[in-house]
Amino acid sequence: MDKPIAITLGDPAGIGPEIIAKAFRDAPDATAGCLLAGDVASMRRASLGIAGPGQPALPVLVLDHPAEALQAPPRCIPVWQVGAPVPLVPLGQVGAVAGELAGRCVVWAAQAALRGEIAALVTAPLNKQALSAAGPPYDAFPGHTELLQSVAAQHAGVRVQDMPVRMMLANDALRVVLVSIHISLRHALDAVTRANIDETLRITDTALRSLLGRPPRIGVAGLNPHAGEGGLFGREEIDVIAPAVDAARAAGMDVHGPIAPDTVFMRARAHAGATGEFDVVVAMYHDQGLIPVKYLGLDEGVNVTLGLPLVRTSPDHGTAFDIAGTGRADAGSLVAALRLARRLIGA
Repeated sequence: MDKPIAITLGDPAGIGPEIIAKAFRDAPDATAGCLLAGDVASMRRASLGIAGPGQPALPVLVLDHPAEALQAPPRCIPVWQVGAPVPLVPLGQVGAVAGELAGRCVVWAAQAALRGEIAALVTAPLNKQALSAAGPPYDAFPGHTELLQSVAAQHAGVRVQDMPVRMMLANDALRVVLVSIHISLRHALDAVTRANIDETLRITDTALRSLLGRPPRIGVAGLNPHAGEGGLFGREEIDVIAPAVDAARAAGMDVHGPIAPDTVFMRARAHAGATGEFDVVVAMYHDQGLIPVKYLGLDEGVNVTLGLPLVRTSPDHGTAFDIAGTGRADAGSLVAALRLARRLIGA
């Protein structure tokens, strides 16, 4: 790589710093050329926390310029201090200071990627309550996806609604893209519109063509039980979803559906060395898609934001405040996110 990949700190009160330190310790191939965009003191604490009895902590290298991370030795954590240092926050507690630091790191990394200074960003988990407690501008965003969308739109000089993005969750068994993300279920039902499904299919097809090197086979979940059973259990499939599928097929996409949501994920699942019937499933709302993909592989699941003018991946789990600082956090999902980011930028 000729530019580093930035790993954002996540919420310093959660498991983010711990899994980052473990990734640098246990997966030097995945972390080569990476830097931690965050806070030096938080990473030193995490490095000490994962050191075994009688073992030294991983060294923390304080960078004078992000590009120096490309020359950092293995099992050394290069840290770019984002803004002024803050006092160490208590582990396992929601706090405004932690939320502000987490948000600050994401904004810096996104802007650096948009300026072409870093190759990609991999975001450690943040806490939505802490982000909200941090106040403006972070309290306007329910999560990473919306914050990154806003930064990218501002950089491009367009309205946020003119920079549509979608969330894809992926592991070795299943890929899922969501029509809507962090909104209530009641509002998610209202978001099942022809325009939103058309946009989701277009973004999914474009992103997966680049990833797979061929047109992706897209399965589209219905909204209602049994995909509406011919209108007996709802007409969304007939009036909204099927016309969007037909239009996508007419545009040259390999799209199938609507398919009953209680079977489409099984049909798409890869297992026992065999690929599934579909490369990706488009789900109508957050939990419809995330429950099956997380059940099939939370430890190695990766969240990818589609539609951004930058590469962003993330582990498919939260801040796990209940185990922060205990040394029990699993870095597998973060390592998988790093490997996918490297693949997406061709490294």
